Amino acid sequence: MSSELICIADFAKEARQKLSPEGWGYYASAAIGETTAQENCEAYKKWRFRPGLLKNVSDVDMSTTVLGSNLPFPICIAPTAHHAIGCAEGEVATAKAAESLGAGMALSLFSNFTMEEVAQKSPNCIRWCHVQIVQNPDVTEHYMKRAEKAGFTGFIVTIDRAVLGKRCYKYKDGERFTFIPKHPCPNLRESIKHSMPNMNEIEAYQQVSNSTTEWDSIDWLKSRTKLPVAVKGVLTREMALKAIEHKVDGIIVSNHGGRQLDGTFATIDALPEVVKAVNGRCDVYLDGGIRKGTDIAKAIALGAKAVFVGRPILWGLACGGTEGVQKVLEILRDELMNTMQLLGVRSLQELQTTPNLVVHESYLFSKL
Repeated sequence: MSSELICIADFAKEARQKLSPEGWGYYASAAIGETTAQENCEAYKKWRFRPGLLKNVSDVDMSTTVLGSNLPFPICIAPTAHHAIGCAEGEVATAKAAESLGAGMALSLFSNFTMEEVAQKSPNCIRWCHVQIVQNPDVTEHYMKRAEKAGFTGFIVTIDRAVLGKRCYKYKDGERFTFIPKHPCPNLRESIKHSMPNMNEIEAYQQVSNSTTEWDSIDWLKSRTKLPVAVKGVLTREMALKAIEHKVDGIIVSNHGGRQLDGTFATIDALPEVVKAVNGRCDVYLDGGIRKGTDIAKAIALGAKAVFVGRPILWGLACGGTEGVQKVLEILRDELMNTMQLLGVRSLQELQTTPNLVVHESYLFSKL
């Protein structure tokens, strides 16, 4: 892996060269016009810091908890599919990187290695299991029981995939292709095989998009486990209040990386409304568009307890396997530390509770 990779943008550029055109297209693509995916990144620029200086920031505490697990810094790996596109070791390599730094990792339903394999190779990795409520509830229940047995400590439920978004798999010069997975999804396959032994892999994929899912499905899922459950895909006050009503343990403000509904809010813009609605009744996290430590600081200041990072992890994997993912996490962690020191804050709590430390640019214009 090149020593010249010093920021996340470097990893994106290098990953594009290393991945096949189809692989890059799958990781980079988003829904329809890709507006939301782009705005997820751009929106951070509209939030500005108002630093407080001349404070002793020689000792900064970045520790936090996510779904009951202690973490040394508030950066987690989001549940993303098909890590084997980037590296032959796939999710095993990703988990090893997370374990080495004490970061938390959410393992996708569409991982290319089973949850049991990941747990065996990285027994001390803090792991949560990604869930989608498939059409046959027996499949979901079997999958959850496997996760509990393998030592996963919580579930993250995607709620914004009633149907699959129309995605533009673009890889060069405006050309497009249709993505057909070349790697198996054994997590899904094993539970499908147990509950529906005659179903093939293509039919299994079709099981995942479940347009009949409603909020009572969350009640059903929670009744099947004693582990904490977070829902991923909340963007509005109304959705947040529904999640609270159904007693979730965490909310991830997310728009699926812009890969589902195009034209909705950037997650950093949606975050304050959700945090206000939740009012401390459960933890709030965020994913989407994070490319720098300053992005993470803004998310924490606006009320997120931690963030989940998606595409940059895949870029790190493509550039250097476990070492590449480690480097991506270290860059984001160190940039966050540097940002907190320059802001004059010594803990995540101070970052989150200092009034007007991060404001929208409209605040600045209103003061002119």
